[in-house]
Amino acid sequence: MIQNVLTTLVEVIVPLSIPVAAGALLGRYKQLDTKPLLTLYLYFLSPAIILDTLATADISFDDVYKTLAFSLMNLFLLWGVATLIGKMLKLAPPEAAGLTLISTFTNSVNYGLPLVLLAFGQLGLDKASVYVIAQMVIVNTIGVYFAARSQFSVRSALKSVFSLPAIYAAILALALRALGLHMPHELASGVSMVAGAYSPVVLAILGAQMVKVRAAHTERNVQLAFWTGLTVRLVLAPLLAALVLLALNITGTLFSVLLILASMPVAVNSVVLAERFGSSPALVSRCIVWTTLASFLVLPVLIAAVGG
Repeated sequence: MIQNVLTTLVEVIVPLSIPVAAGALLGRYKQLDTKPLLTLYLYFLSPAIILDTLATADISFDDVYKTLAFSLMNLFLLWGVATLIGKMLKLAPPEAAGLTLISTFTNSVNYGLPLVLLAFGQLGLDKASVYVIAQMVIVNTIGVYFAARSQFSVRSALKSVFSLPAIYAAILALALRALGLHMPHELASGVSMVAGAYSPVVLAILGAQMVKVRAAHTERNVQLAFWTGLTVRLVLAPLLAALVLLALNITGTLFSVLLILASMPVAVNSVVLAERFGSSPALVSRCIVWTTLASFLVLPVLIAAVGG
């Protein structure tokens, strides 16, 4: 087991840490502006990797059904746990909302996809594609509701979902599959080339964002909520995800991929929602940094345990 963990650490985590470290150094010493890179990621790289993956993904309708069922069941289970803990600890509304964001939303897109690709290969990436699309929709709808229930607007939430190019890339890919069509070879090659740039760019963005987040985490002292959020994301989330997967009778590569994606650190987008709606951004940002750092140790253990 220890040898498997060390092997995973060297073969998976070390390659991932290089662009993350590069992004962190550029953010710290060169004040790397991530806004243009985020635009590149959101409107160019993300649609490309979704289209490239979904158009040829080795997935079945059963995989899609089970992935969507897992996404929703796991989400609402974690929501219930975060709500119960918040009431038990008598957290103030901002900290309670922040704890919900920490518990429910993971960095499955710009950290999870590169990790899955390295750990489980192209088959793993295929299995992860449906989950990632589901998370994009969930974060921009239910995530907004979690962060600001009193300000939630169904219309604005749906508008934010359909402003994501990745959604249209997914629709196009699924339509091509349903009709038995394929993109012209030249176009498919171009899309694949763009998709190949996804991992290093988004990991560098993550590193630069972590530096900025770290600078903001001392604004408020929320120790109790912080340690609770850390425990939920690093300990309870993997355990609950495994229980849901077993309940849905999900096995094989799909089990491994979904467990790892559900056990990722706190999503960077969570702090954006927290800042916008006053859901204790200091708490959320601090948990983003520490769950990401802890993931370099926790995830190799999980990957080794599921045979990645």
